[in-house]
Amino acid sequence: MSLNVERVQLGYDGNTIIKELSVAIPMQQVTALIGPNGCGKSTFLKSLAGLLRPTLGHITLNGRLLENWPRRELAFEVAMLPQKPVAPEGIRVRELVEYGRFPYQGILRGASREDREVVAWAMQQTGVECYAEKPVQALSGGQQQRVWIAMAIAQQANILLLDEPTTFLDWGHQLEVLELLTKLNLEQKLTVVMSLHDLNQAAQFADHVLVMEQGALLASGEPENVIEAGMLASVFNVDAEVKIRANGKPCCLAKGSMNRLRVPAWMKDVV
Repeated sequence: MSLNVERVQLGYDGNTIIKELSVAIPMQQVTALIGPNGCGKSTFLKSLAGLLRPTLGHITLNGRLLENWPRRELAFEVAMLPQKPVAPEGIRVRELVEYGRFPYQGILRGASREDREVVAWAMQQTGVECYAEKPVQALSGGQQQRVWIAMAIAQQANILLLDEPTTFLDWGHQLEVLELLTKLNLEQKLTVVMSLHDLNQAAQFADHVLVMEQGALLASGEPENVIEAGMLASVFNVDAEVKIRANGKPCCLAKGSMNRLRVPAWMKDVV
């Protein structure tokens, strides 16, 4: 299986966001997409999901242009969880997870035994089976995110795209979600591509990191080869020290912003 991006240009209403980006997405790995706000991460993920067509260049899935895939067939291969999904009012957990089975159901065919088994499996994998009959809105933020992931994996696509899946979650729930995605990658051979703001989480949980800046791909590779002090200064404008943990993963220790105010020498003598 392959997902390749070749010299792609993307934008909205005549405004170019991404210029000539080329990359091959590593299959059956966890890839973290990092970069400053507004660098094009969400736009790039939408293009990988077939939701935004390139104005130049092309994206191929298994050697076939993404734009030539019928939406139903593409849903068997790629699932996407947007940054701020909104559940219908009053919908229960089981009902929301069942949405992931829609590509497998025709207009006149309801849920099959296989659909019900997959939904039960997805809820079990994400640890939300005990909330099956509860309204989604009654759950905590971390629990809701697990439900959305359950819906996405119930789609049984080979590639899962997630736009900032830890946004608005506390630290513990962020780790729960990332640990779940790592587990799904290892056990189900699921290819995961997600945008993250926390660089240490990207370093800890990702096998591969893509660094974006102003719509361009600046670096691509294993975290220990990509996340280093020079890149942090150049891309994020942060003065940081990068240490390597016992497991070989980098850890970023920020000293401060490169734009932090510098106190003039004459003011240091003022009491």
